Amino acid sequence: PDFGCEGRPDGFAIKDKVLLKSNLTGEEKIIHEKDARLYELDINEGDEVVDVRLTNGRNQLILANRNGRAVRFDETDVRAMGRTATGVCGMKPDDDGQDEVVGMIVVNDPKTESVMVVSQEGYGKRSEVEDYRMTRRGAKGVKTLNITEKTGKLVAIKNVTDDNDLMIINQSGIVIRMAVAEVRVMGRNTQGVRLINLTKKNDVIASVCKVMSSDLEARVEEESHSQWQKTSDDLKSDNTPTNLAAIATPSDEADSQSDETSESVSEEKE
Repeated sequence: PDFGCEGRPDGFAIKDKVLLKSNLTGEEKIIHEKDARLYELDINEGDEVVDVRLTNGRNQLILANRNGRAVRFDETDVRAMGRTATGVCGMKPDDDGQDEVVGMIVVNDPKTESVMVVSQEGYGKRSEVEDYRMTRRGAKGVKTLNITEKTGKLVAIKNVTDDNDLMIINQSGIVIRMAVAEVRVMGRNTQGVRLINLTKKNDVIASVCKVMSSDLEARVEEESHSQWQKTSDDLKSDNTPTNLAAIATPSDEADSQSDETSESVSEEKE
């Protein structure tokens, strides 16, 4: 199937600072179950892919690491490569030996989007995209969250708007859904506010996902239901006895002509 991705590049963010950009053409667009072992890139043992995003070739990218730093650069800094290439350096990790990339976002509209980050201990905040200065790939970046013992390490970065909700799940299985609009935009070099209370000892955030807001979701569902109801009513009206009687099928016309011919022949014989 063609997913409309002809010529569109995609970016892979890998834990060990590496970034790969390839074009979605040919075999990359069609992967069947039997082709599940098709390699998209060559990664080192123990490393893994942490994010994959579609871009238009002119986007800006922001990568973040677990030590609370982020780097913003133009997508054109990363040249398109072969499917199995290792990639290039996206950001320089810290020297503590434990740093790694936790996520990547694609900036589509800096005026309406903001950067949401969440830490291990349930703290998070929103910052303006313009607070992150443009630089080149491979830089150490700037602070996106003030990491302390209270906040824990950074675990997620998302580009959000007021029309989004945020769903957060911790390792003990508790899920919370909150409106992004309820989280105020604050400075880049701050520790944020508590988004979720972790009541169990040693519990941490396991996953963060952005979804459409509950109000927008309700409107979309209502519009979808209304459209379905309208289509259903149109189909019912098209199948009423009156409309069915008005539609003459070829077989009905042939039978009518045959009856008329038979009547004419009988009259001539008489």
